[in-house]
Amino acid sequence: MCPKLPLLLVLFLYYAITSLGSDPDPVQDFCIPSTGIAACKNSSAATVEDFVFSGIKFPGKFSETGLAATSVNVNIFPGLNILGMSFVRADFEVGGINMPHFHPRATEIAFVLEGKIYSGFVDTENRIFAKVIEKGEVMVFPKGLLHFQMNVGDMPATILGSFDSQNPGLVRIPNAVFGSGIEEKLLEKAFGLNSKEIAKLRKRFAPH
Repeated sequence: MCPKLPLLLVLFLYYAITSLGSDPDPVQDFCIPSTGIAACKNSSAATVEDFVFSGIKFPGKFSETGLAATSVNVNIFPGLNILGMSFVRADFEVGGINMPHFHPRATEIAFVLEGKIYSGFVDTENRIFAKVIEKGEVMVFPKGLLHFQMNVGDMPATILGSFDSQNPGLVRIPNAVFGSGIEEKLLEKAFGLNSKEIAKLRKRFAPH
């Protein structure tokens, strides 16, 4: 075997993985999807309205956790198609939380528009990086790492988040674990819970 072959194979795999690990670079100015098909509509038919989204002027509907999050990804705002970025507005009631979650396809940077937010992430060595960030401050959450926020102020808070993917994906840990149908005995052993406790959690986090 050629002595350089293993090295070439490693380099090939590295570049293949890294190139597939983020949105591809566009080869055109923009691509507004045509209704009902995957192809782009003719660029001469594009208007400024294709590049404007007005759906985050106001908070969305608050959940029982005190969070109202409105995602602005390619599925909601077609003008983002091929541009490799997306956005979110997250509003918190006093004491509201954004439960532990991660985005498998994107790094996120969050800007505190109003309020005080306890914010952080956990790395692959189980180290936590967390602190209270206030109005005007930003925090970054590396791609694929678990992160969270909680309003610790005495007034409502708002975060604006930006992603380096047009569709970053969202995996909420409690929903993924207890709402996905994982075998009950596995969950009992993993978390030291009994069947009654598992059933309660499954009921709470099952898809609606």
